[in-house]
Amino acid sequence: MAEPVRYSRTPFLIVHREAKVRKDVYGAIDDAIVLQAQHIRGPNPSDTVLIVMHPIGAPAWLPVFAQLARAGHHIIACASRYWTGDAPLEMENVLLDLGACIKDAKERLGYKKTVLLGWSGGGSLMAGYQAEAEKPVIQMSASGEETALAGAPLIAGDAIMLVASHRSRHKLLTGQIDPSVLDEADPDRRDPALDLYDPANPAQPPYAADFLATYRQAQIDRNRRISAWAKDKLATLKAKGDEHGEFCFIVHRTMADPRWIDPTVDPNQRKPNWTYLGDPRVVNNSAAALARFNSLRGWLSQWSYDDAQVDSVDAGPRISVPGMVITAGADDACPPEHTDLMFDALGSADKQKVTIDGANHYFTGADGKSHLTQVVGIISDWLAERDLVNDTVLAGTRIAA
Repeated sequence: MAEPVRYSRTPFLIVHREAKVRKDVYGAIDDAIVLQAQHIRGPNPSDTVLIVMHPIGAPAWLPVFAQLARAGHHIIACASRYWTGDAPLEMENVLLDLGACIKDAKERLGYKKTVLLGWSGGGSLMAGYQAEAEKPVIQMSASGEETALAGAPLIAGDAIMLVASHRSRHKLLTGQIDPSVLDEADPDRRDPALDLYDPANPAQPPYAADFLATYRQAQIDRNRRISAWAKDKLATLKAKGDEHGEFCFIVHRTMADPRWIDPTVDPNQRKPNWTYLGDPRVVNNSAAALARFNSLRGWLSQWSYDDAQVDSVDAGPRISVPGMVITAGADDACPPEHTDLMFDALGSADKQKVTIDGANHYFTGADGKSHLTQVVGIISDWLAERDLVNDTVLAGTRIAA
């Protein structure tokens, strides 16, 4: 058995500046936006770097990136300004953070080529960024305010890879939000006919098409009610002269997608009655669920069905660089239908779609090592075929079987 290739991991900071009256995150000093990043790289030099970012959290420790480094690649895994929590998150600002990371990679670290690698929620981030870099359309924030993104000089990536990704945070949430809630102030008041987790509900899997249609529309309707309330609340604050005012709130019961209960809905190889966060009946009310804690502007920018502006499918036609979409065959987080829509929407003349059979959302578990080896091999080959990897990078490197 071959010894695994050693790689290095260097933490560093990326700082850019943004003059704003309202601060979105705790700990900012003056107008500095400080991004925590890790430089992960194999033993040989490279002029190409894979850029990794997720709207929330720090992606640097996901196993796929260590394996990519062992295969010789260079990676910058950078957290956005919202890495400690997404209640105030505005996707327009996350695109600016990603732009600062790419600028730093080229101007300070000297990389000539950048490949945008979006895993999970990072997929829509990378697609939205690349589209804005190539053909910008965003002029205002989702809440109708000025944004520094409008007219910002974004540096486009040389290729884009969407790995185990969904199309957007707002479309993902809308497909998961519990439509049985009738009163946001009293989430225990529910429509039993729309409660997936009520054993007395006559609608049981496999779900009938008419039930699913009613359920999906009710999910959209609930999202729109929250969005209308958020816009009205924000307008009320401004009408009182509180231009920078905010209001934080909780959205209950946000993890009730029928596909988790009925595997024939948008089928793949996932197991029923399970999600990437565990038992959906538990997660539906947990603090870890999507969109639990919110601000007005944060909701409108990342979760609002009609107002959020960053979506891989919407961005796809504006993307011209080579594109790769990799799907985990047993993904229990990202809907398979999103993958097909993202791939079809890509405007790239050179694009490819691959599925890793049996892999879960994190490429871990009993077959995780095999799945990681597969996805790293696919990425390496795809980059090499497009001259996005130096000949010296992969020379003599291998991943232990």
